[in-house]
Amino acid sequence: FPCRLFPLREHGMNWRAKPLTCQEIQAFKKSKEVMRRFIRAYQLMLRFYGIILINEATGELKRAENWAERFKNLNRFSHNNLRITRILKCLGEMGYEDYQVHLVKFFLTETLVKETLPNVRRSALDYFLFTIRSKQKRRELVHYAWQHFKPRGSFVWGPHDKLLKYR
Repeated sequence: FPCRLFPLREHGMNWRAKPLTCQEIQAFKKSKEVMRRFIRAYQLMLRFYGIILINEATGELKRAENWAERFKNLNRFSHNNLRITRILKCLGEMGYEDYQVHLVKFFLTETLVKETLPNVRRSALDYFLFTIRSKQKRRELVHYAWQHFKPRGSFVWGPHDKLLKYR
């Protein structure tokens, strides 16, 4: 059901789901009711993953009380990573770029800093990071990932010389 809750302008795994058009996206964005439902769907999926949206204005997140149990599920089943990538892309399509940034940073923190989601780490670095639409925000997150990646010399998601100079 994530393809119905989080439609994209591209084909996904469900061949029956039709890609969104630019006109449909604009119509969705103009409807307060559609956008309210979109945020509710996002919160539903976050809760499933053990995450809570604590600030609707900014997209700020935190672990839910049941995070340890839900993170076991995230670590065990890699198909969740495809769903998270889809959600991130849809957030960008719907104009919630700040939400994207918070969700990607949440996963980078959990995978690289707290090391609670080791099986999500590769998807966070290979896919989640590159759903970020803003070049500046993406650079900030790549730098954040580089700062916390071990061993740093094996970091392949950005040029080390530029990451060393990044401000």
